[in-house]
Amino acid sequence: MKLLLLILIFIVSLQAKEDIKYSPFIDKQIKLTYQMNDANISQEEASKLVLKQEEMYQQALYSLMANKSQYINNLKDFNAEIFSLKKIISINKRAGNRYAVTRDEVQIKSYLIVRNINNTIKNILISLNTKTIEEFEKKLNELTSQNQQQLLDITEQTDYSKFLSYKSNSKVLKTAQNNIREYYALIEINSDMIAHMYKFEKKMYRLNKFSKYHIIEPVLIINSSKIIQIIDEFLNPFGLSVIKLIIISLLITFIYILRKLFYILLSKYLTSNDSLNEYAEDILIQTKKSIGVLIIIINIDMVIYIYNNFSSIDSVSKVFDMVYTIILTYIVYIVVNIIATINLQKIQEEKTTVKRELINVGIKIINFFIFMIGFLIILYFAGVDLTAVLSGLGIGGFAVAFAAKDTISNFFGTLSILFSDIFSQGDWIEINNKEGTVVEIGLRVTTIRTFDNALIAIPNGTFASSSIKNWNKRKLGRRIKMKIGIKYDSKSKDIKNAITEIKTMLQNHPDIATKETKYENLRRRKSRVAKLVSKEDLEGVKRTLLVYLDEFSDSSINILIYCFSKSVMWEEWLKTKQDVMEKIMEIMEKNDLEFAFPSLSIYQENHKELN
Repeated sequence: MKLLLLILIFIVSLQAKEDIKYSPFIDKQIKLTYQMNDANISQEEASKLVLKQEEMYQQALYSLMANKSQYINNLKDFNAEIFSLKKIISINKRAGNRYAVTRDEVQIKSYLIVRNINNTIKNILISLNTKTIEEFEKKLNELTSQNQQQLLDITEQTDYSKFLSYKSNSKVLKTAQNNIREYYALIEINSDMIAHMYKFEKKMYRLNKFSKYHIIEPVLIINSSKIIQIIDEFLNPFGLSVIKLIIISLLITFIYILRKLFYILLSKYLTSNDSLNEYAEDILIQTKKSIGVLIIIINIDMVIYIYNNFSSIDSVSKVFDMVYTIILTYIVYIVVNIIATINLQKIQEEKTTVKRELINVGIKIINFFIFMIGFLIILYFAGVDLTAVLSGLGIGGFAVAFAAKDTISNFFGTLSILFSDIFSQGDWIEINNKEGTVVEIGLRVTTIRTFDNALIAIPNGTFASSSIKNWNKRKLGRRIKMKIGIKYDSKSKDIKNAITEIKTMLQNHPDIATKETKYENLRRRKSRVAKLVSKEDLEGVKRTLLVYLDEFSDSSINILIYCFSKSVMWEEWLKTKQDVMEKIMEIMEKNDLEFAFPSLSIYQENHKELN
């Protein structure tokens, strides 16, 4: 047993002679720390060493970012070395080798410090994948706090500096002293590592984005240039770098080319789509400016994102999200209204059973919902709790409904107008002594243009409780009614002849409706309606023609003329009426008849005088 212990101690002493390698970087930093802690070093030499250290950390950073996944996945934990040393310590303790125990204890703590450094770097590299740099900074603070706590656990209640003052020719003691110097150097290296992590936090975050976008290698090549480094020294105080400027320039060029390509693809898609090709030209023209503004906003957003080290700023992102929502909502509004306008024009040009008012009011309702949805999205991006807003609408709905009862009444009045087919835009109507042409049926009011060119807005709820006279709801026949007064001294034969000729004239008149007049039955498919009401009354067809001796008035014998013009248009009706009156005057002259006018005849009787 004693022989075995002696052999094991001999093997350990051989291992102690070997150089301990933590990593190429840490080994170099240990040597550099020794040089910087040399009491005989001059200030100039110290400055050079500091610059060398900064350069080494800079190169280490680039190496880490270029091989991040490899570093994370192949991290050395020194577990095997620590396990072996613990076994040796237990042997040396039993053998009473105090220097050997100290040597190995210090070595284990050095391994733990290096492992703590490696784990901290590993966790920092992993935390670089956070969405924003603010989150990364928070995580960096947590990781450095954990590092300091781990370091404190490793180094507390241990002071090995006294061993450095011991003088002896013992090789074990000398090895222990070397381990102690490495131990204190590693403590300094741990502090330097944390200081440089804070110094490089933004650069690390930026380089990680380059690594994520697979452009880390060209970025590192550019950054390694001395000229670029000199330029970056002037740009860094402004938050810029050569790499940032190159990427921003490339991005602006790319988005400009993408905009051109987008217009070409959009135009091709719209023109090739059977359901959209008729709207393509108008959509492209009307949305060009909005899309251009949208692309400019995207450019600005991306430039800020790159300037902020590929990190979003919450407040700025919210503003841009709201701007995007406003622009996209406006584009949707434009597209929907272009489609509606073209369809309205088609309805006006074609004979169709679809009322253009339905599309007109429908598009207003759709526009309302478009803007309402856009407004809710803006509130969402502004941080408003939509659940609370929507639930509040339910609670306050009764109060709103009560306060807006007139508005609700007008809305249902709109639906009544649209679906009951009372009147349409362009119709000549009369309601509550207001008369004019319907300009527009809106969601709340209907506007009417009076014949003296005034504009009247009538709430739609009024139409549900008032009688409406619609002069346009007639297909054939606009009434011509007149009484012709003839003098009492006219001959009866002449009157009879005039009545007959007037009736014949009206029956043969090309613009007067008669029983033989044909018309197009627009409701011929609605057979069920025809069984319930007269077709002619439903369509607004009047073909009555009456010419009769009507009455003996105070100063004339009156002939009633009652007929309908074929046209229902006012001007055409006036022309027809004038022509009928001119022909009636000719018939009166032909039959020696004179028009009577109100007159008073005085008859004087002769009486014999009484003597």
